[in-house]
Amino acid sequence: MSTFLYRLGRFSYRRKWTVIIGWLVVLCALGAAAATLMKPFTSSTSIPGTEAQKASDVLAKEFPSGSDGISGQIVFRAPQGETVTAGPAAEAIRTATARIAKTPGVESVTAPSTAAGNVSRDGRTGIGKITFTAEQVAKISEASVKKIEAAAGQARSEGLTVALGGQAFDPVPEAGGGAGEAVGVLITLIVLVLVFRSLRAAVVPLAMAMVGVAMGVLALLTLTSVVDMDSTALMLALMLGLAVGVDYALFIVSRHQTQVRDGMDPEESAGLAVGTAGSAVLFAGATVAIALAALTVVRIPFLAVMGLGAALTVVIAVVLALTLLPAVLGLLGPRIASSRIPALRRSARRSLDKRRSGAVGAGVRWARLMGRRRWSVLVLGVVGLGVLAVPAADLRLGLSLPSTNAEAVRAQKMTDDAFGPGYSGTLVILVQGDGAKAAESAAQQIAGAAGKLPDVASVAPARLSGSGNAAMVGVVPKSGPQSERTEQLLHDIRAARDGIEKSTDTDINVTGSTAVSIDVAAKLTDALPVYCLVVMGLAVLLLTLVFRSIAVPLKAALGFLLSLGGSLGVLVAVLQWGWFSSVLGTQASPTVISFLPILLIGILFGLAMDYEVFLVSRMREEYSRGKSPAAAMVDGFGHGSKVVTAAAVIMVSVFGSFVFADMQITKGMGLALAVGVLLDAFVVRMCLVPAAMSVLQHAAWWLPRFLHRVLPHVDVEGEQLTRRQARPAEAGQEDKDLLASR
Repeated sequence: MSTFLYRLGRFSYRRKWTVIIGWLVVLCALGAAAATLMKPFTSSTSIPGTEAQKASDVLAKEFPSGSDGISGQIVFRAPQGETVTAGPAAEAIRTATARIAKTPGVESVTAPSTAAGNVSRDGRTGIGKITFTAEQVAKISEASVKKIEAAAGQARSEGLTVALGGQAFDPVPEAGGGAGEAVGVLITLIVLVLVFRSLRAAVVPLAMAMVGVAMGVLALLTLTSVVDMDSTALMLALMLGLAVGVDYALFIVSRHQTQVRDGMDPEESAGLAVGTAGSAVLFAGATVAIALAALTVVRIPFLAVMGLGAALTVVIAVVLALTLLPAVLGLLGPRIASSRIPALRRSARRSLDKRRSGAVGAGVRWARLMGRRRWSVLVLGVVGLGVLAVPAADLRLGLSLPSTNAEAVRAQKMTDDAFGPGYSGTLVILVQGDGAKAAESAAQQIAGAAGKLPDVASVAPARLSGSGNAAMVGVVPKSGPQSERTEQLLHDIRAARDGIEKSTDTDINVTGSTAVSIDVAAKLTDALPVYCLVVMGLAVLLLTLVFRSIAVPLKAALGFLLSLGGSLGVLVAVLQWGWFSSVLGTQASPTVISFLPILLIGILFGLAMDYEVFLVSRMREEYSRGKSPAAAMVDGFGHGSKVVTAAAVIMVSVFGSFVFADMQITKGMGLALAVGVLLDAFVVRMCLVPAAMSVLQHAAWWLPRFLHRVLPHVDVEGEQLTRRQARPAEAGQEDKDLLASR
């Protein structure tokens, strides 16, 4: 593998313009395809096969709304002593709804009425429904919204309290973090300058990441023509593509720059860097891609699309690092080792002099400290991460997110105060039978049974469908949609239906947005163990192949579990408990978005294995040269720690910048990934790994004899190539042989 990559690196370096132009053509082709084939993103997070989703599909057919447009709510509250159905308040509401009905883009307006069930018991609060002709919030014109707001303002001037809410007036912000992302990129550039001590070298990994992100995003936009894709998939690809794109280029450029500064020919150095560091990049990228692509095994369509989209971005980053990057290095030539900025040039010279004089670096000193204090480090690290993981025991999943729109929050509060918190989370019981008589009888029985259950605020009368083969019953819980009591009520209704189904020969299911959310969360929770087994199993097998060891892959997996527990604990503390919400701009919610933990597992596991490969592969390289386990750990850590630390800082800054995005999903994902990388890189890999390797000694590299015979030798560390450099006289002949083989 390393020899093939060595040849690929030298070819790309030497044929730089051919490679660069070739990638430019691909980029332009993707841009043209995206502009031609791109379709709008969807916002569906449904999971086919769940009871609530099946019933929802039937409900849409049996009880068609007559409109596929976006809807919103206008909540009216009359002054004390008045009602929304009579007197001046009713007249003001009629005037407002009439004005709204004439607004361009509005399909219909339903005014509050006692018969429709949208007036509170005291008569002071009523809810009107506004349906737009647009099928997406983005297509509702700003002029229409302003006219509706003007009508609401007129009603306020006549003494009513009015608020606008619902999907139409509480749109999900666009994905992205704006200024936060710019700060993340700036921090990344600063870190790269400090690592390379050269501005031109620092720009290379950042430019590679930008190209990779552009290609990944364009590819995903093109794929919207054949698959339904949520905008979150694009955000995830952007976030991950930027982070891994910089990191993968960083590892290769760092090795190349060091070799050129030591006097190696730039072309030979580019080939050697791609053959050694590039091998680690290839296997690290494969681990991340496996973890993301494995989301398909849970059989959840929108998650599968997100995982495959992010995996595609990672694959693009790897391929660019192995081909386009050495071509760009060919443009720079020997200038990769120098800098025009005097301060950076002097700093680079001092660093080179220290290395040549044999001075002990910070990485070596740290590794020795971790080795001496190995048991203390292991105990403190495990206990500390365990404490951080404690809040994770309170993790609850759901689909609802707290609104950041002040007007929508006010409308929801008015609704909850007047109708109860369960009004917005009505459970819909769907009865399907052979004929109206069977359906109506079963609907009445299940309505009576539901009315006797705890936490039921009200039960609406049964309503027959036009075909007569279905009936629906609305059950309003006393608790909110995200409450555990509402979830228990859903289970109680489903438990109470069995006898009724048998006696009436009908099929009874429960749906509604709350039931869909609960079913989605349950399906994802059930999928987590399967997903973890698949991902960790495949990754452990891959790492066993890479390191030819049993202990190292198992240690890597256990370290990941510790960092995962800590990141989930922080996620619960911030998003559910509301810690540091004023600083981070988050809002406490009873639940965490249901697909966030499984995405976190996939991405964080892949990145954790990245750092394991980059750090431990150098240790194995030293061990394979005959050094003792302790010396190999120290020297390998000394070589790899600087670049791994820089990569982790870049990851944290990129992911952390998304915490300041407008979307709550983006905030949560950025926070979880930033904390996860922080814990995994600086606690697990920088502390626990050298301590554990010091404890394991030779056992770290033990592999059963039969596996030695069965497993192919991958040569990720590039042993053959490094031996060539150790034998300059033979290297020249091997170069000729390699050239002749082309």
